[in-house]
Amino acid sequence: MPAAPGGPRLLLRRLREAMAEPVSPQARLDRIVVVIAANVIAEVCSVYVLRDDNTLELFATEGLNREAVHLTRMRADEGLVGLIAQTAEPLSLSDAQTHPAFSYRPETGEEAYHAFLGVPLLRAGNTLGVLTVQNKTYRVYSDEEIEALQTTAMVLSEMIASGELQGLAPDAGTAARRAVNARGVVLADGIGLGHVVLHEPRIVVKTLIAENVEAEIARLEAAIEAVRSAIDDLVERGDKIGTGESREVLETVRMFAHDKGWLRRMREAVVSGLTAEAAVERVQSDNRARMMRQSDPYLRDRLHDLDDLANRLLRRLTGQEGAGAGAYLPDNAILVARSMGPAALLDYDPSRLRGVVLEEGGPTSHIAIVARALGIPAVGEVENATALCDSGDAIIVDGVSGEVQVRPGPEIEAAYAEMVRLRAKRQEQYRALRDVPAITRDGIRIGLHLNAGLLVDLGHLNETGAEGIGLFRTELQFMVAQRMPSAAEQQALYEAVFAATGDRPVTIRTLDIGGDKILPYMPKLEEENPALGWRAIRIGLDRPALLRVQLRALLRAAAGRPLKIMFPMVATVDEFVRAKAIVDREKAHLRRHGHPLPSDCRLGAMVEVPSLLFQIDEIAQVADFLSVGSNDLMQFLFAVDRENRRVADRFDPLCAAAIRAFRLIAERANAAGCPVTVCGEIGGRPLEAMALIGMGFRDLSMSPASIGPIKAMVLSLDARAIADVIDAEMARAHDGASIRPALAAFAKAHGIPV
Repeated sequence: MPAAPGGPRLLLRRLREAMAEPVSPQARLDRIVVVIAANVIAEVCSVYVLRDDNTLELFATEGLNREAVHLTRMRADEGLVGLIAQTAEPLSLSDAQTHPAFSYRPETGEEAYHAFLGVPLLRAGNTLGVLTVQNKTYRVYSDEEIEALQTTAMVLSEMIASGELQGLAPDAGTAARRAVNARGVVLADGIGLGHVVLHEPRIVVKTLIAENVEAEIARLEAAIEAVRSAIDDLVERGDKIGTGESREVLETVRMFAHDKGWLRRMREAVVSGLTAEAAVERVQSDNRARMMRQSDPYLRDRLHDLDDLANRLLRRLTGQEGAGAGAYLPDNAILVARSMGPAALLDYDPSRLRGVVLEEGGPTSHIAIVARALGIPAVGEVENATALCDSGDAIIVDGVSGEVQVRPGPEIEAAYAEMVRLRAKRQEQYRALRDVPAITRDGIRIGLHLNAGLLVDLGHLNETGAEGIGLFRTELQFMVAQRMPSAAEQQALYEAVFAATGDRPVTIRTLDIGGDKILPYMPKLEEENPALGWRAIRIGLDRPALLRVQLRALLRAAAGRPLKIMFPMVATVDEFVRAKAIVDREKAHLRRHGHPLPSDCRLGAMVEVPSLLFQIDEIAQVADFLSVGSNDLMQFLFAVDRENRRVADRFDPLCAAAIRAFRLIAERANAAGCPVTVCGEIGGRPLEAMALIGMGFRDLSMSPASIGPIKAMVLSLDARAIADVIDAEMARAHDGASIRPALAAFAKAHGIPV
């Protein structure tokens, strides 16, 4: 049986009229199902809405028993309607009752109907409900009718997502506005309660129904051509655009931009009566629904590429090209983004920011470092985060457990509010320890220092009572800049650092770029294994002009005061000696030109490449100090990419192999009289820090939030006792197991807060 004359376009016009009527939401929905049934010449049209208790409820029907509305409910995986909700795919049957998933509901009176067509109600790939039509005859629905129903489903999805139907469910809400509990990985400690601000606001398609289909097709074609051209230019120039896309990603996006199937589906959606931007959104929502249900990680990763391409098209069509969130924030804002760079986060007012949620980004990413510096709770690797919430939604970021609560219920909100109060009380207790020296119960003084990389970090020195800066990451200045900082700009930063720290010591790490730290204004070097490639001191030695400019800026900025410089990624003693020679030449240059020099200049090496473990005696003889970069050392020692979720938790830094490596460094450095500090993440975790003290480390550097908990642990600790525990455990650790359980038991037995 053919569709009514006019097909989808006529249906959309009638729907627009029904949507504009000044009636209640239920009356509008009842009118809509009548319009749809008439247009596709169906005896039945029904709308099922997914509720927040994960059941599908009949919200409106034309043709079935009206008394079943809001009474008929089924599980989200039950019946044909549940099958559509699960698969997010249309289902067309000439005899529905013979399908194995058919579920008979006597209160609806649907036993008389055989032909069945159902489509999911989708928004951003998430299923909000199901729209069905039925006929008594054994008929096959045409492609045009399926397309018409899918187009109609988009209009209904927006109605559900707006919250208009929320009050129609008598004892629960719709799934579109239900509470969501998502889980990711902790990037920065803390708990934040606030409201969603999308870093890249979702393009809101305000006009869904086309007035002039031919004009909309022309708009779509022009936008596609413009986006293709822009991507082609980027690929040909080899540029790296602001979001950090590499050439390979752009090549993939270009491939999708020329995909005939994708373009055909958008054109068909426009022909059905949608505007060009509504067609892009509908097709991409369908794509998201399918790809989110794929188990193949490669296919799921391609979802980001398609999202990016659809967003480019939408920005072009809506005139919002280049539009971002801007730096303005409402109070109690929580940023939600697919990914962000450190410069983007620094654009926002930190006084209004309560948290960050990212789909990408691991605990050692640059955004995590900046979030910790700003004291902002952050959670990364939250799957589909940007599609789970809308701007303004209530949200809680738990930077302790890695959970994110979207639209939480009052009980959850109250529990977290109490948690925040308890954390604030604990912070008060830590603040009371600010001026108390970090001395163990058996009289050993432990130096607690801060990791920093931005001027904003330095205010934490006075707040925490830290003894100084154990690691100042100079690359952050380069990463947030739009161009290479000049020698004068670098010197000005270092002078500001020294002014802010006063007499307290500062250890400056030279530029650690390469690997995953790519400067936006430098071409990316394609390497098979960038973490093991051309980075850090290797770049400095191969491109000495870059290192010389930085060293000269440091030496001039530290005129008349002590200076400590350390070199990252040192793999051989020779590399350190060569870097030291460059410092000597720069000092000689400044001396010749009458510039004052630092009162004392000490040079150190970071121990983060395992090869240095077998040269530890030699490096301790030529370096003035050592600093253990535990993040990279553990990554290289265990051949584990710390950003890879599949393998990142396969080793424990308190396992026997790691303990032996740390003990070797501490023992040989102490024997040589070479000061040694741990500046990696483990130094800021109480249990691990307790173990480091037991192994002989006396200086630890950490994030500002860790100073209080670590000091409280130190004040309760007997260092010799924990050393004895480690000795005993290592003596019987024949299987290489972790000594974590034994350390935790010791801490509990002696009342040590870890």
